[in-house]
Formats: sequence, C-alpha cells, structure tokens
Amino acid sequence: MQKTLAHLESALVKIRAGKASTQMLDGISVMYYESDTPLNQVANISTPDAHTLAIQPWEKMMLEPIEKAIQDANLGFTPQNDGTLIRINIPPLTEERRIGLTKQAKTETENCKVSIRNNRRDANEEIKKLQKEGLAEDEAKDAINKVQELTDAYNAKADKHLEVKEKEIMTI
Repeated sequence: MQKTLAHLESALVKIRAGKASTQMLDGISVMYYESDTPLNQVANISTPDAHTLAIQPWEKMMLEPIEKAIQDANLGFTPQNDGTLIRINIPPLTEERRIGLTKQAKTETENCKVSIRNNRRDANEEIKKLQKEGLAEDEAKDAINKVQELTDAYNAKADKHLEVKEKEIMTI
C-alpha cells in the first residue's frame, strides 16, 4: 500500500499546475550515443523563475535531440533553442485545461485506490488460507479488521493528496 501511495505521489507531481517544475520533464528520454538516456542525465535542468524551465545540455550537439524529445513528449509547451540553452515558457493554464488536469489527477487517485483494495483482497485471502491451516478464528477476524483499517487509512491519504493537487491546479 505504501508503494502504491508513493506511485500516486510521483504521478501527481508530473501533472503540471501552471508553474515550472523540473519533474515535468521526468520520463523524457533522449537518444545519446545510440541509446535511450533520461534527459536529466544529459543536461542540467533548472527553473530560473516560476514560469520558465531552462535545459542546458552538457554537450552542444545534444540541443536538437533534446528539443525533439520534448516536442515528441507532447507536454503542451514548445521548447525554444537559442544555440546554448533550451528554454521552455510554461503558459498559464486555461480554465478548460485546469478541469482536464483535475480529472487526470482524480483518475490517478482512483487507480491508486483500486490498487490499495487489491492489496486488501490479497491480504484477506492470505489470512483465510492461514485460518484453514489452523489460525484461530478471532485472530483471523482481528487481522481482517486490521487490514481494513490500513486500507481506510491509505485511501484517506490518497484523498488528501488529491485534495492538495486539486487546490494547486485550480489556484490561479
């Protein structure tokens, strides 16, 4: 359940909320000496201000492949190459785009909750199997109740993450 929540956190970080973040470019790979390499391993990524990302490749020949990789990732913004640095201006979000991003965050959260429920089911099946092997009935019921408490706690944490992200997205 902890891993599921950590995955939700990383997924929500990638959903942009109108301000620049270096995590927005996580998951982008660039062809570097004929192998796919994560962008952050071929360039320095920084945020000079709240609405700009700056990407400075360690090798000048990497400017065009990085620019192409960002465009191919279809993140909703266009990189600008000035010969030594790639700048990305993060446009302000429209109301329509904010609603779409909120839906995306809700979908990620629901996927997280489904995974948490699957973990609960697996744990309950394991407890029932142990009960058939000789585990006392009250201990089995206590264990099932404990699993349900954990499930409820992790679902509440997922909802809290969603609430924070929705507030971040909808803030102008």
